Amino acid sequence: MQKFALLYERLLGLGLFADNPPHHPIHFADAEQSTVDYVALAHDEAYIDAFRRDAFTAPARRKLGLPWSTAIMQRTFTAVRGTMLTADLALEFGLAAHLAGGTHHAHHAEARGFCIFNDLAVTARYALRRPDVDRVLIIDCDVHQGDGTARILSEDADALTVSVHCPANYPFDKADSDYDIEVMKGCSSQTYLQLLDAYWPLLLDRHQPDLVLYDAGVDVHREDALGLLALDDGGIFRRDTHVIEACLERRIPVACVLGGGYMKDLRRLAEVHGIVHQAAFALYRRFLE
Repeated sequence: MQKFALLYERLLGLGLFADNPPHHPIHFADAEQSTVDYVALAHDEAYIDAFRRDAFTAPARRKLGLPWSTAIMQRTFTAVRGTMLTADLALEFGLAAHLAGGTHHAHHAEARGFCIFNDLAVTARYALRRPDVDRVLIIDCDVHQGDGTARILSEDADALTVSVHCPANYPFDKADSDYDIEVMKGCSSQTYLQLLDAYWPLLLDRHQPDLVLYDAGVDVHREDALGLLALDDGGIFRRDTHVIEACLERRIPVACVLGGGYMKDLRRLAEVHGIVHQAAFALYRRFLE
């Protein structure tokens, strides 16, 4: 969990948010813990209760891959509410970026792959309750397929899922997203961006969403311990810029979440996670300020 604090320090150090008052469009907003009612938009209530009580079975703990603690429970509920808040801020200002979120392997009643609650699925259904949102599009650029998101939202016609992932990587029992875009092992920044460019503008124009949820996972980086791709810092910056810019050009609000990242050097990981915030900052000033 240390990477989240290090990311906050990194962004402060870059000076992107220095001296901005709370009413300024570019500012930090604090999320509270989510309520069970909100989490239940995408998850079974008995499953939620089992997590709160530290009552997962041994096989369930193995699928999750994390130990239970009060701190993890608090972080999990807060991260979900943070993604919801990010969506609200994106709809208000046009663009917002979370310092957590993107736990896309969590299923309706099962934790998997370090993911307990699926904040993307919760937030998609939460946003669709708003009168100004009729269609949500999720683009997931984590190196791993967003299998939990795809399965939870499989029957939600107004919540579309796009997963850009390496098929050789976890999870090995893939789900069916609305659109699955496969990226082969060792893919470079240039090839990745060409592939994204072939799909992303067309998908936006075809579906014309009222909100985009963007999972900006950095486990696509060549230094990542669990990724199989070869993007560098510049490639990730161009990826994030490409996704956000295509939305803002069409006046589509974008809510960015962190996604996966597994470098052993946590300060380096925080640096790479902060790329999406730097891209968002530059594009906000260009399109919205």
